[in-house]
Amino acid sequence: MPALHESHNLGDLLKYEAPNLYSRDRATVAAGQQLSLGTVVGRDCTSKKLWALDPAAEDGSERAVGVLAADIDATQADNPNALLIARHAIVSPAALVWPPEITPAVKDAAIARLKGLGVLVRTAA
Repeated sequence: MPALHESHNLGDLLKYEAPNLYSRDRATVAAGQQLSLGTVVGRDCTSKKLWALDPAAEDGSERAVGVLAADIDATQADNPNALLIARHAIVSPAALVWPPEITPAVKDAAIARLKGLGVLVRTAA
């Protein structure tokens, strides 16, 4: 019998969040991207739109501002319906989506930045 593969869901990513949706924000993902739940994102300083974390960027998207709490399709146009885990939460490192070219040092810096925002990356909650 073939093995089944189930993609991550919010329960795999989010281990704790504050009551009354305090941990979440609505945000706009910039056009040209299809991002998965758990993607670590940065925010362009000019447009204020989210981009997948890009360590090589110099527009703000190189600094982690949160983690997406759902898949989001912005391939054709900006999508203002992104759900962002932005503060006072615990997320699992196994469910985080990083850029393929990220180095351990840059990943550690992004995790430290998330911690500064109150989003802790922990193996066990």
